[in-house]
Amino acid sequence: MSMNNAPNVFLDPNANRFQVNIINEDHDNNETTQVDVGSDPPHYEETSFTDETHNRLRISYRPGKRELYDNFRQNGEKTEASLHPYDTHSKMYYLQTFGHNTMDPVPKIDYYRNTGSVSGNKLNRPSLLEIHEQLAKNIAVSTGSVERVANGESTAGDETAASKEEENKTGFVKFGWVKGVLVRCMLNIWGVMLFIRLSWIVGQAGIGLGVIIILLATMVTSITGLSTSAIATNGFVRGGLGVVVIALSVVVTTLTGISMSAICTNGVVRGGGAYYLISRSLGPEFGGSIGLIFAFANAVAVAMYVVGFAETVVELLKESDTLMVDESNDIRIIGTITVVCLLGISVAGMEWEAKAQVILLIVLLVAIANFFIGTVIPTNTEKKARGFFNYQGSIFAENFGPDFRSGEGFFSVFAIFFPAATGILAGANISGDLKDPQSAIPQGTMLAILITTIAYIAVAICAGSCVVRDATGNVNDTIVPGMSCNGSSACGLGYDFSRCASQPCDYGLMNNFQVMSMVSGFGPLITAGIFSATLSSALASLVSAPKVFQALCKDNVYKGLEFFAKGYGKNNEPIRGYVLTFVIAMAFILIAELNTIAPIISNFFLASYALINFSCFHASYAKSPGWRPAFRYYNMWVSLFGALLCCGVMFVINWWAALITYAIELFLYIYVTYKKPEVNWGSSTQALYFVNALDSALALTTVEDHVKNFRPQCLALTGAPMVRPALLDITHTFTKNNGLCICCEVYTGPRKLCVKEMNSGMEKKQAWLTKNKRKAFYAAVAADSFRDGVKSLLQASGLGRMKPNTLVIGFKKDWRSAPATQVENYVGIIHDAFDFELGVIIIRISQGFDISQVLQVQEELEKLEQERLALEATIKENDFEEGKRGICGFFKKASSLNISKHETKKESTINTIQSMHVGEFNQRLLEASTQFKKKQGKGTIDIWWLFDDGGLTILIPYILTLRKKWKNCKLRIFTGGKVNRIEEEKLVMASLLSKFRIKFADINIICDINIKPNKESWKFFEEMIEPYRLHESCKDITTAEKLKREAPWKITDAELEAFKEKSYRQVRLNELLQEHSRAANLIVLSLPVARKGAVSDYLYMAWLEILSKNLPPVLMVRGNHKNVLTFYS
Repeated sequence: MSMNNAPNVFLDPNANRFQVNIINEDHDNNETTQVDVGSDPPHYEETSFTDETHNRLRISYRPGKRELYDNFRQNGEKTEASLHPYDTHSKMYYLQTFGHNTMDPVPKIDYYRNTGSVSGNKLNRPSLLEIHEQLAKNIAVSTGSVERVANGESTAGDETAASKEEENKTGFVKFGWVKGVLVRCMLNIWGVMLFIRLSWIVGQAGIGLGVIIILLATMVTSITGLSTSAIATNGFVRGGLGVVVIALSVVVTTLTGISMSAICTNGVVRGGGAYYLISRSLGPEFGGSIGLIFAFANAVAVAMYVVGFAETVVELLKESDTLMVDESNDIRIIGTITVVCLLGISVAGMEWEAKAQVILLIVLLVAIANFFIGTVIPTNTEKKARGFFNYQGSIFAENFGPDFRSGEGFFSVFAIFFPAATGILAGANISGDLKDPQSAIPQGTMLAILITTIAYIAVAICAGSCVVRDATGNVNDTIVPGMSCNGSSACGLGYDFSRCASQPCDYGLMNNFQVMSMVSGFGPLITAGIFSATLSSALASLVSAPKVFQALCKDNVYKGLEFFAKGYGKNNEPIRGYVLTFVIAMAFILIAELNTIAPIISNFFLASYALINFSCFHASYAKSPGWRPAFRYYNMWVSLFGALLCCGVMFVINWWAALITYAIELFLYIYVTYKKPEVNWGSSTQALYFVNALDSALALTTVEDHVKNFRPQCLALTGAPMVRPALLDITHTFTKNNGLCICCEVYTGPRKLCVKEMNSGMEKKQAWLTKNKRKAFYAAVAADSFRDGVKSLLQASGLGRMKPNTLVIGFKKDWRSAPATQVENYVGIIHDAFDFELGVIIIRISQGFDISQVLQVQEELEKLEQERLALEATIKENDFEEGKRGICGFFKKASSLNISKHETKKESTINTIQSMHVGEFNQRLLEASTQFKKKQGKGTIDIWWLFDDGGLTILIPYILTLRKKWKNCKLRIFTGGKVNRIEEEKLVMASLLSKFRIKFADINIICDINIKPNKESWKFFEEMIEPYRLHESCKDITTAEKLKREAPWKITDAELEAFKEKSYRQVRLNELLQEHSRAANLIVLSLPVARKGAVSDYLYMAWLEILSKNLPPVLMVRGNHKNVLTFYS
């Protein structure tokens, strides 16, 4: 039924979008709930997505309960009685979402939170397994749990309420975008440069070029700011160089601001400011390096601003002749007192610090307004003598062009001004203390850049329009009739300052740093503005440095710094970080010589800006689906331009400081890369790895295979990699840095259990490979049989050209005791590999590969050791508690003795178990499992290249000799030949190997391969296959046929006779191997091939058994008979 409702009916923000129907399970009440089909069709749950302009929402109601919905519609309130009339019923009900019985929850933010989220609890949605497996038509839910199951434990309104309740309970102080970002950025950008250097810049560069310098500096920081917002939401002008200087600075800050805005709007932003933004975008290597120097730069910046404040105070004391000691020591004394006061404000809490910032901003705004008011107040004779004439077109025209003096130039003037444009990260640095960093940082930062840029340009133009470049300050330097003048604007206004061209003057834009005080309506207010600018910047830096440093320490990027990660109080204040910042600031204040360190600090900030810009570019370039910044006004190439511009500005300001900055950053980057902190932040670096790998894999598909580029790409049936380490080690030896290696495991059994076990172990086993520095992949499949699983792996493993071409398996040592199906599967796998044109390598070592029993015993011992340690800790804790009780502990000695007895008993039990298991350890198995990890001494790798398989049999041992562990082993070649052609055969083989450029130590021609083995060896072979023979020739035809049907896997007499010569060869080869290669480090042997359908599984296993029995490690190799070696260039 459709109804028109008032607009406020369903627009409650706390109400859920989706309605839930509860279907009564009690079928005895059909008369009350049955709907008359003829009169009224059945009502189904509907979710309306109609046009909002019509305010039409579709709802459904149950028969007889219309009045409840009418009540809901009239009141516009969501009540339990109105929305769910049956919630108080004691029966079980079925949940119905969108008209279907399902456990599927509706979309909910709580499902997407991190585990440690402070804004709400993370909820776990039903797993795919739970939804997939439970396919019952109706799903029962208990009374009162309907909304919990459907909506993920709580509604959106509940989340907001819970978040507010948590904030109230814990006392968090969170700032909005004005107090948290705008105020801080404005105070940090407006520095002493505004009051004491801007007029000098206009004098040097002129109004035009000066404004351009300001705009260029602002543009760089603005691009960085916009890029950061995206990440946190996912020609030379000759005239008017003063404007150019200002414009250049505006460009720098604007570019940085754009980048920062982009970064900030690409997800939830936490504490850490620039460090957090860079590390989460580019990874811990860049973030860790820039975070440390950025925190240090802020700490030293505290000293710079405090010394600037102290110098101003000392100048006032000097004017009034009230110095305490001398200028340098007075700076130290005043600086120390100031930084202690600022530390007190910071430690008192962010709320007090924010209040202080607001007060300082008011003072600063009054001082700036005082200047503008002063420009329109009619000047007097004294001010005219000092060069101030109010607004004059002639002065504007004269000051518009540049007039560089004393060796200054455009870039030197820009370097002096640019630090005034920095400070845009002041708001981002306290991102953890903002209510909504995603909107606050871009909004506050970009508005602060706009306001401060307008202020800088306005002050520059006003000063350049009112004050001449040079003035004597002498009221008598007026022009009298008949007196000649130099034609300057001052001449036209009645003053002659021409002598300033030949001797220095003390006033005017070029000579007087206190122009703003002179022009202003009330001079002391400018001094108050200078105090406000320095103290606010110092306070912002004093807060920023510990916050950034604390975030860096929490991430444990540098292992030795976790001490500073601890926070105190309701706002998790980094008190330890405050103390460290205070110590660093005090050290530089006491030095009182900051001219050397200042350029490095500026470059540290610029390096941060450069990386923020590069982060935005890199995240865009990686094309990760996770890069979805809400801030859209950015461009990846503009961000890259901003990064390059920042790097260029670093060298413009001070080239040697830029080199020092890069050197420090490179050192920290290498350190973090080497340490490899265990963090995963989904950085754009990871995304780019994927993109590059994908592009390379796709490019590789267009490259045709060539024999010169052949490399063994192995699919190794290791099972879990840690269970057969020796098999993985030998495979890894000839694939490391050379080819693909995939460790494969097949799960057989009940599909549900297999898939669950497989999915839960994938990451763990791949992590084991990474931890043990094995350059291999792990792959697993669940199948009905082992052979089916391997068949799937043989066909589907790999990607494009990176597909396995060789199957590596261990020899099935237990084939004689294993069920016939297992032997059939094992041999079938070899047949399948040949069918799919893969080479096969079967590896045999005397002790076997499987060490699962050893691992199980080790795991049990580790559990017992953990229990023992836990018991010891409990006993120590009990002893400590009793010791605290004093004399009372003496009277409880008996219980203490009981504990000691229990401990002794437990320890003796552990020791007994340990000694019992030590005896069960197969030491030789453990040694065998690590034999390929050890460096092989001087010895030989014996290659029995009996059949030409394309060269894989010779290539594998050659690759082994290229490895450090095997480089001392020489290759000995064994091959078959005729007795009367031994030397010729040797020459032919030597020539072939030399053409392949494979070095060898010796070549042996074996002439007696085809003679019969000795009787003892043959008797052993016959005894080995006896249990698997059918012996059908001794029975009548009917019985023989019956036996064949019952045991088709058995070796028939006809088969044994047909392959008698081949069986002789395998037995004889073992005799020759015993004779020639018993002392070899490794034997590589041509693998015999069993013809499908002709050779039974057990006969083939008997061949492999007798061929490799009682020998050093053996690799039985058979290529796919395609060339893997070539002698052509």
